[in-house]
Amino acid sequence: MPAQTLTVSRSARILKEVRELLILALPIMVAQLAYTAMGFVDAVMAGRVSAADLAAVALGNSVWVPVYLFISGVLLATTSAVARHFGAGQHRAIGEVVRQALWLGLGLGLLGGTLLFNARPVLLLMQVDAELIEPTLGYLQAIAVGLPALGISLALRCFSDGLGHTRPSMVFAVLGLLLNIPANYVFIYGKLGLPAMGGVGCGWATALVMWLTALCFIAWTYWAPAYQASETYQRFSPPRWQGLKPLLAVGTPIGVAIFAEASIFSVIALLIGSLGAVVVAGHQIALNVSSMIFMIPFSLGMASTVRVGQALGRGNPLQARFAAWISLATALTYACISASLIMWLRDSVAGIYTTDSAVITLAASLLVFAGLFQFSDAVQVTAAGALRGYHDTRVTMLITLFAYWGIGLPLGSALGLTDLLGAARGPAGLWMGLVAGLSMAAVLLAFRLNKIAGREIRRAS
Repeated sequence: MPAQTLTVSRSARILKEVRELLILALPIMVAQLAYTAMGFVDAVMAGRVSAADLAAVALGNSVWVPVYLFISGVLLATTSAVARHFGAGQHRAIGEVVRQALWLGLGLGLLGGTLLFNARPVLLLMQVDAELIEPTLGYLQAIAVGLPALGISLALRCFSDGLGHTRPSMVFAVLGLLLNIPANYVFIYGKLGLPAMGGVGCGWATALVMWLTALCFIAWTYWAPAYQASETYQRFSPPRWQGLKPLLAVGTPIGVAIFAEASIFSVIALLIGSLGAVVVAGHQIALNVSSMIFMIPFSLGMASTVRVGQALGRGNPLQARFAAWISLATALTYACISASLIMWLRDSVAGIYTTDSAVITLAASLLVFAGLFQFSDAVQVTAAGALRGYHDTRVTMLITLFAYWGIGLPLGSALGLTDLLGAARGPAGLWMGLVAGLSMAAVLLAFRLNKIAGREIRRAS
């Protein structure tokens, strides 16, 4: 075959894979941005009541969001399991996986809700202002009512994503955001005969959205033709250890890894808290910007799980490796664009948040580091997503813990808060540690992905 024909054929194959990846990832991106926007809406609407209500919502989020991330991480095992069975044409096996995932989601939701309902010791340990404990606890207890529904909707979202149908997640997330605004208004200000609840009302509005989202997912997966082959609702399965064990074996390390990554930012925020209001504000701006930008490679990682899992289910490890590396290349292409925009527009972006020149200057300087870690962040989160498709999650968890807690946080603390490695650099030193930790995670996860992908190919040959 002529070299030109080979080149065209390979180019067409790459473009096809990129297109398939983006078809899966774009709805996930919109859904993730909608979930993020719900937190923004809660903060804005609670802040208009009083500073105390805003503080209660912010403190409550710092407690319940890590619980949500852990539950979400554990249930992500459902996506890869469904994707593999779908690729292999084992539709009834999908139904059994989903039924066990529903039990797991319900159980995790009840456990998480119980923890939130009894969160007073955690608030005392965090040394929360005495006046804020009751409203914060009230907000958390309201959220707790919705967590069982959250577990159910996450299980069904993973079911849908694993089949390659990611649009329902996007639609329900956007509808949830649109419902959250009037629900907040009703509960915060006491409309329709309800008492005014202030910031606590945001928790009840969120719980209502969680239950309605779960009902939407149940109705959609029950009636939509794309889900019928699995016979998920045509059979009843009690919780079985044989069904729950593989989900927990794959999912628990994912949950721990996501929790570890999220919690390191919370720890850094606490460390920076002692450096003054300007430093805290500048750090928060840089963190908020980088968190929003992170949603894109995170969504690519979730889509990569599906592409890799379905290819392996079809018994095609070569295609699985191809899908994994195309997802990494796509994420790196995005990182080039996002890093360039951050570097170019960092002063203007910081100015959107505040008019304080000192805060703008500091935030812009920290956004330089955010630009630098776009590449490593894109690689590590996409590689982790591909590895989920291979059901390789334990080593991923260990790599994440080592990179963030063994390198990133200690190095950042030494550079930012001590004189061990020269004069203390303040927040810049802590962000240098983040760059180092993310870079180490990216290198190790990329090597791990290459090793696992090669191993699967050798097994098949």
